Amino acid sequence: MQMTVHSLETRAVDAAPMRNRVPRQPARVDPSRRLVIVSNRVAPVEIGKAAAGGLATAVLAALREHGGLWFGWSGEITADDAAPKIVENDGITYATVGLNRQDYDEYYAGFSNRVLWPLFHYRPSLVEFKRAEVQGYLRVNHAFASQLTPLLSPRDLIWVHDYHLIPLGERLRELGVDQPIGFFLHTPFPTTEILRILPNHHDLVKSLCAYDIVGFHTETDLEAFRDYVVRKAGGEDLGDGRLAAFGRTLTVEVFPIGIDVDHVARQASLAGNSRQASRLFDSLSGRDLMIGVDRLDYSKGLLARFHAFERLIETYPKTRGRVTLMQIAPPTRSDVPEYKAIRRSLETAAGHINGRFAEFDWTPIRYLNKSFNQRALVGFLRGSKVGLVTPFRDGMNLVAKEYVAAQDPADPGVLVLSCFAGAAHELDAALLVNPWDLDDVADAMARALAMPIEERRERWNTMMTVLRRNDISAWRESFVRRLTETGERLAA
Repeated sequence: MQMTVHSLETRAVDAAPMRNRVPRQPARVDPSRRLVIVSNRVAPVEIGKAAAGGLATAVLAALREHGGLWFGWSGEITADDAAPKIVENDGITYATVGLNRQDYDEYYAGFSNRVLWPLFHYRPSLVEFKRAEVQGYLRVNHAFASQLTPLLSPRDLIWVHDYHLIPLGERLRELGVDQPIGFFLHTPFPTTEILRILPNHHDLVKSLCAYDIVGFHTETDLEAFRDYVVRKAGGEDLGDGRLAAFGRTLTVEVFPIGIDVDHVARQASLAGNSRQASRLFDSLSGRDLMIGVDRLDYSKGLLARFHAFERLIETYPKTRGRVTLMQIAPPTRSDVPEYKAIRRSLETAAGHINGRFAEFDWTPIRYLNKSFNQRALVGFLRGSKVGLVTPFRDGMNLVAKEYVAAQDPADPGVLVLSCFAGAAHELDAALLVNPWDLDDVADAMARALAMPIEERRERWNTMMTVLRRNDISAWRESFVRRLTETGERLAA
């Protein structure tokens, strides 16, 4: 899932595609139905300790509203397969399990993050398929299902999250679980021809069809899944978002994840004058700031972003000495070789560009390979003239939405957004770019820096209207509502 600050073409709003609109209705969860969340990781449960990430924030809000169980990996490497550790806190039950070293290497670092992650982000050249890691992936999913099943109640609603746990629903069915089970994919879903690179592609899609509801961020992802089911799996499109395949009928739907807009806006307003924000903007000596906040990942297009910025100061000489790019990229998955390589490449590129263009009182790129707290980040976002969100491919990218929400309404900055981010399906009032085209990105950067305030306000207001309509509560409530309706239908 995307890193957010929680860790971390002007068009009338009425012209936005209807498929991107999530009606705001009560979730209508029967009090006797408990919500069970299953994810790869479970957020911290200590009282007063904040959860990191948009998924954790949304999940906690759902569980606090309805009560329930959150099951997943504790983040710990253990010597054996111990029983789940159960913790009760504020009306929520947390059940966490450890992974032994082999399971971690094969399930998490291996198949999940060296096969599914690059493939789902359209980087097949980075896929390293090993049959042993497929077996590890299935073994952990089967173990999770076996450990979860005794904790379930007959009227539970089960909501499984993300690519790590695709086979979980099918295994739960094999164990006799007949409660409604939904799945939400936080990454893109690849086209049929990309997916077929995976030797076990058929089994993976069959596993997804064991769920009652499968949710995606965008219509593009949903169509890719539907195309595979109908053309390659012999399934049938029944209309109204229903597919029949592998002896089951499931619902597929678009649920674009959002953010807590008012929370981000309030935090940014308060953080704009914080000590760290003041230090940053004082150090710029009146120069404009472009900002990127991304997990250190090859899918984020960071190296191309650096080179696009280099193209900007080559092509638009007046920007030299007048604009600074600050890229915040906390390290992640540091035990995966591809992530070590991208870190070295970024350090080299930043050094080259700075060595080529820097003056004694100006450094073009500030590359920070570290984390910042939420308060500092939203303060940085608020004061930035341009927000750069240019991934090669992304499921949604909540940083794009957080950048918009963090802006000063009287003097908002401009979002430069990749057309391959899920957020581009909603935020079409951003400056949409092709991240593979350095000139396109550089031109958009220049346009953003020069954009008059009236146009900036108009674009910002358009995007804020969309953000408020499709906020994190709308995403959560719409999925839970669909899952509840499934439970009611099965019980009838």
